[in-house]
Amino acid sequence: MIPLLPANNRSEEAEFAKPPGVHDRSIGDLIREARGLSDQQIEQIVIYQRKYGLRFGEAAIALKLASKEDVLQALAQQFHYPYAPGLSGPSKNTELVVAASPFGDEAEAFRELRSQLMMGALATDQPRRALAVTSPDAGDGKSYVAANLAVAFSQLGGRTLLVDADMRTPRQHQLFSVSGAVGLSSILSGRAESNVVHQVAGLASLYVMPVGAVPPNPLELVQRPAFGLLLHELLSKFDHVVVDTPAAAHGADARVIAAKSGAVLVIGRKGRSRMGKMQGLLKSLGKGPAAIAGVVMNEY
Repeated sequence: MIPLLPANNRSEEAEFAKPPGVHDRSIGDLIREARGLSDQQIEQIVIYQRKYGLRFGEAAIALKLASKEDVLQALAQQFHYPYAPGLSGPSKNTELVVAASPFGDEAEAFRELRSQLMMGALATDQPRRALAVTSPDAGDGKSYVAANLAVAFSQLGGRTLLVDADMRTPRQHQLFSVSGAVGLSSILSGRAESNVVHQVAGLASLYVMPVGAVPPNPLELVQRPAFGLLLHELLSKFDHVVVDTPAAAHGADARVIAAKSGAVLVIGRKGRSRMGKMQGLLKSLGKGPAAIAGVVMNEY
């Protein structure tokens, strides 16, 4: 057994869904607290709101008493919805759209994808499965999709783990700004069993297991029984497990990882993916035991 985290207790989901100190507070109270507004300023916002038929947040922004980010943060707190703008921005990456812009069109697309997965291959009446995410070629956006899907699952409240199993070109430690010193390769090579899972700042239900050191034998590592045993244990500790894999162009890694995960989502890229390669990948995955959860065309 690998000492990653305490065994999962699904009754804890209610605690994740309602963070301490947030119980049906009004958006006005939340903005007042965030900006240190006086009673006079609050009254000024309310008068402006009524005069022009605006929402409270819109009126506060119009009067320059709050910023758009203040309002988004207040809405996220009001609806108990994890919001982490610090994960994205000019000084970091711009790919974690579900965390940084949870009310935007791209985030909505990921929520729709999450819903379809939970009614399909990841439905509660199906066997417990991890979801591998792969693509025919490098650059199709599979890491982007895997990262944002993991954020979307975590926003449901249950504990979610994103495993970076792309031991060819790992990226998840960079996307989430966590240490990549040790991780999956360390476990599979028997060199580490602790400090391999990192909780993501700002998203209490999301954890990331990076690759660690890039090994010279990635395919052999994922083919070992230890990888399947590890995924089985992780599924007992987390509500959702998303696995980023190498692109199929790098070899058989993705097919092996998909088979041991139980379900696989295939990513193509608009204007770039070739039908022949996509059909070849789907055919090879279809010969294995993994349930094909679907094919997504990425426009990002």
